[in-house]
Amino acid sequence: MSAWLGSSFLLAAFLFFAARRVKSYLHFYQQDDYEGAHFILWLWRTRSFDRRVSLTLLVLWGLAFVGVEPRSFLDLLTGALFLAYGLCENNPQKKAKKPLVMTMRAKRLWSVSLLLSVVAGGLVLWHSALWLWILLVQALPLLLVLADQILSPWERRIQSGFVEQARARLQKIDPLIIGVTGSFGKTSLKHILGHVLTMNAEAYFTPGSVNTLMGIARMVREKLPAQCRYFVVEMGAYKPGSITRLCDLTPPRLGLITALGPAHYERFKDLQTVARAKFELACEVLAHEDGHMIIHESVLNQDYARDFVASRRERFTVCGHSAQADVIIEHGEQTAKGLAVTLSQGSETFLLHVPLYGMQQVGNITLAFAAARRLGLQTERIIAALALIPQINHRLEVKRQANHITLIDDAYNANPVGFAAALGLLTLLSHEDGRRIIITPGLVEQGALHEQTHKELGRCAALSADLVIAIRPSRIPSFEEGFRQSHSSATWLGLEGMEQALAWLKTHARPHDVILLENDLPDLYERKLAL
Repeated sequence: MSAWLGSSFLLAAFLFFAARRVKSYLHFYQQDDYEGAHFILWLWRTRSFDRRVSLTLLVLWGLAFVGVEPRSFLDLLTGALFLAYGLCENNPQKKAKKPLVMTMRAKRLWSVSLLLSVVAGGLVLWHSALWLWILLVQALPLLLVLADQILSPWERRIQSGFVEQARARLQKIDPLIIGVTGSFGKTSLKHILGHVLTMNAEAYFTPGSVNTLMGIARMVREKLPAQCRYFVVEMGAYKPGSITRLCDLTPPRLGLITALGPAHYERFKDLQTVARAKFELACEVLAHEDGHMIIHESVLNQDYARDFVASRRERFTVCGHSAQADVIIEHGEQTAKGLAVTLSQGSETFLLHVPLYGMQQVGNITLAFAAARRLGLQTERIIAALALIPQINHRLEVKRQANHITLIDDAYNANPVGFAAALGLLTLLSHEDGRRIIITPGLVEQGALHEQTHKELGRCAALSADLVIAIRPSRIPSFEEGFRQSHSSATWLGLEGMEQALAWLKTHARPHDVILLENDLPDLYERKLAL
């Protein structure tokens, strides 16, 4: 084979490999809303660098160093290596819990990354140095970030156009916009309130966990009904200013805050920053003359929130257990069929039966009830709608299996409060002839609280289960420490992947077992890319 053909084959094979490998990195990049700095931090923290390809290239470099000829043979061998590893690369569009979505932006990023890879590959061929291929393989994720920087002016123009289209559609339809935020529980609250409103009026709420600017803009452009009266928007805060930006597109006149806690603590560093970020919603809502806020009283545990509410108390409805709350939770009980909740407001008392699971949902139900009444819906119709609410996917979703096994799917939970509620439900639904089994990889983005939080959760898990299956226990050593310190009779099993845990269940699950799947790490940034 001529040197030219060998080099052409090598470059083509590398391009094939790069196309597959960049998609693996793009999967992670997309999950965090294309934040380059956080992506690079993830690369360093998880050490998600290539090993297999680089080590094999190192062997080939050694062959070249000792004088293996002809050169075209080494090019052919290197190309075959890239081709083989490219074929073995995982496809994140298919083999993932939350697959890579090749949106137009993702396609542009992928294409420009490949163009940069071709240019870099050509330079490596020109220098005829095998060690440069190792460097290029390691640099592929950085080429993805570079491609994003190159495209950023164009992306800003495109996104601005989409946002303006969404803004124009909102102005034309003119629904009453309801903003929902909080450190946790916001997706559940959105679904509860959205269900109540859709049962009583023309209403729409953003699906799933859609809570970013472009996600919301897309839903407005493509899904918002022309006759929509109420539009419920989940608003995520990834940094200070996030919610203000969302409110600029969807200006809410009613706002709800579920809680202020350590979810995404790694990003915010302290709870006062969390409070300020979430209360951007209150600032925007109360800028309207008729704007009103509904919050859970636990929010007032933070100084900033407490002072903010005290200075504008008449424009807040506070829900909680204390006598100072406007809507008081008199009683909440988890039953095998759902939640039984007693609320009072003024001289009135209300009995609610809601087919949802998890005591943390009592607060969300109360906030939704208060919001619906604030909007003028008839109380009887609110109560009736709550009694018919469907379970929320992957959030303490109880699934009865044909073989008498009960699966509690809490895969999308990622906060300590929800974890604790799930453990309580595990005990409630347990059967005397079965085992209580927990499968969990722990929580994500706990920052400085990571060790402390997992130690306490490990202790609680040991006291609530007969078997604890920890996924990647090396990531959560304090979880195992808390488990061991409890001195319970529970059994510990550490596995390296969720797939292994599910395979274990297929072989070892017994009738009447109750299995809690607690957080399947939807935030991919806590995972390590095996390369």
